[in-house]
Amino acid sequence: MKFLEELGFSPEVIAEIKDNTPDKLLTLLAAQKKLIAENINYLKNLGITNYQEIFVRYYDIFLMDSSNFRGVFDKYDPVDLVAKLQKNINVVEYL
Repeated sequence: MKFLEELGFSPEVIAEIKDNTPDKLLTLLAAQKKLIAENINYLKNLGITNYQEIFVRYYDIFLMDSSNFRGVFDKYDPVDLVAKLQKNINVVEYL
């Protein structure tokens, strides 16, 4: 999970992911690190600072093809979206 550290994830968050994710899914996450990194960087570029929390809670959406991932977020006003996600990451469920 070194790639998550390179993306700005704290050691505590990485440990939480390792402790709460089945080994089979950890293997899948590691195998898809390039895709996950692209999707995380997209959120970071939007200005979403709590991307770590979003990843921990909704890691499965980060396995989406990057164009589909962007499409989910591009439907909304970026400023409004960032504000809503900063306030409540559960908004992701409704995107």
